[in-house]
Amino acid sequence: MSDIRFDGRVAIITGAGNGLGKSHALELARRGAKVVVNDLGGARDGTGGSLSAAQEVVEEIKGFGGEAIANGANVTKFDEVEKMVADAVAAFGKVDILVNNAGILRDKSFAKMELADFQLVLDVHLMGTVNCCKAVWPNMRENNYGRVVVTTSTSGLYGNFGQSNYGAAKMGAIGLMNTLVIEGEKNGIRVNALSPTAYTRMTEDLGFGDDVAKMLAPEAVTAGLVWLVSEDGPNRTILDAGAGGFARTVIQQTDGIYLKPGEQTPEAVASNFERINDRSTMHEHQNGTGQTINFFGKAKEALGL
Repeated sequence: MSDIRFDGRVAIITGAGNGLGKSHALELARRGAKVVVNDLGGARDGTGGSLSAAQEVVEEIKGFGGEAIANGANVTKFDEVEKMVADAVAAFGKVDILVNNAGILRDKSFAKMELADFQLVLDVHLMGTVNCCKAVWPNMRENNYGRVVVTTSTSGLYGNFGQSNYGAAKMGAIGLMNTLVIEGEKNGIRVNALSPTAYTRMTEDLGFGDDVAKMLAPEAVTAGLVWLVSEDGPNRTILDAGAGGFARTVIQQTDGIYLKPGEQTPEAVASNFERINDRSTMHEHQNGTGQTINFFGKAKEALGL
């Protein structure tokens, strides 16, 4: 297989001053992409701000002959994000790739969490992703080309104690991806999700030893990211990556059952739940009407229509 290259492509990576975003930015630049290194420069909880982290990544890219510019837009503020995209187009002519990586943590059990902390995490992770996608969408549609990655998490896909805010935002990103896939297809825009496991400042409190931290290097995750945003990359894929492991998460539905009118009672649902929960015939819908079509099909068959 030939090397995956991004010569002539322009990429925006948010939260690229450290950790995963930095790793993504460096690798895309090494493979020929012109990169906008976005980072607000705040602390892990979202407080503060400085352009220095993004600028350091830019200097590293320039050091090996790449092209990059630094940007300090706050992804929660659409006017700043719009300007970031405008600056990217002014500098490089277009935007081909968007990697939504920026994030913060405000962990606490749901019972003890302030709603302001819930809202802020939603604003950064979910609305920040929405803002960036909205800002690049017209340019990608005009050019009939785009590669977008949203960053999800096992905390959203499966849940994690103390991360109701983070989990809600990260699962919301999957809903956004699913619809953008459908709406972007006619304009050559592909949208995927990355679910990473890596040792970064976001996970440094988990107490990983040095050996584990080395295995969880961000570069392992970036290998998957690079494929997702490549010209021949997939569409509508949740790629899990970390410590050299790669897998795919798929949202599926059981085939289910049909209950005739008069049988449609909660007691019937309860007594048939083993059949409802039969996972031997799981399938993945490609849009929101898949469930409706499945249920109507069962009804028509049962009623002889």
